[in-house]
Amino acid sequence: MNKDIEKISITEEEIDSCCAKLAKVLSKDYAGKSPIFVGLLKGSVPFMANLIKYLEIDDMEIDFMDVSSYAGTTSTNNVRILKDLDADIGGKDVIIVEDIVDSGLTVKVITSLLKQRGANSVEVCSLLNKQSRRTVDVTPKYVGFEVENEFFVGYGLDYNEKYRQLPYIGVLKREVYMQEVE
Repeated sequence: MNKDIEKISITEEEIDSCCAKLAKVLSKDYAGKSPIFVGLLKGSVPFMANLIKYLEIDDMEIDFMDVSSYAGTTSTNNVRILKDLDADIGGKDVIIVEDIVDSGLTVKVITSLLKQRGANSVEVCSLLNKQSRRTVDVTPKYVGFEVENEFFVGYGLDYNEKYRQLPYIGVLKREVYMQEVE
């Protein structure tokens, strides 16, 4: 375990099992359709890579958006698109793949944008759902784990671009980010 991690909350094995279960539901829900899975960079990459290997959907696409709304541990309440989609989503069923839905602001803004661009449907698949921090009305349809209000890192989740490579999801020790909070 990394020295900056207080505890491991979700193991690599639990994440892998969760991805297989989510993929089974998604495969059933999108059978016979041609969905596009849109990963929100950078945090969604490990989750999306694991999730799509279990999907049983013959005609699907993946694409990515780089969206920023956080500085350190704090939401800026300003969603900025740093990299937009390459694919045309007009008439497509879109599944936004997210590492964590926290305040919900990013997902709400991106969902609205994709609907304006003519997506047939837009749903959210999130590895983690932190309902206690929600500031906007957003409910992901596909959720891996409901989590409490702790600061998670690993498996794509970061603190100032660090810890993404951890194969598990852990709680970051408070002293690591304490100076920013105070």
